[in-house]
Amino acid sequence: MTCLFIQIQCRPGSTYKVAEAIALREIHSELYSTSGHYDLLLKLYVPEGEDVGKYINDNLLVIDGIERSLTTQTFRAF
Repeated sequence: MTCLFIQIQCRPGSTYKVAEAIALREIHSELYSTSGHYDLLLKLYVPEGEDVGKYINDNLLVIDGIERSLTTQTFRAF
């Protein structure tokens, strides 16, 4: 599995709706509300063999209210 951290910027007033939509999809490991340029921080594991970009587009970025995202892919843990 590939571990990703995704920061999500939501349309003003839609953060809670976006968070609820993510939670209902049950694709996340952890989901946090954050301060700063992004509204949510999501930890996600992409299943082995899945294309990371397609997985994010098909399962996350189709959610209404998401304006922008920043994805950080992780590698070996120390």
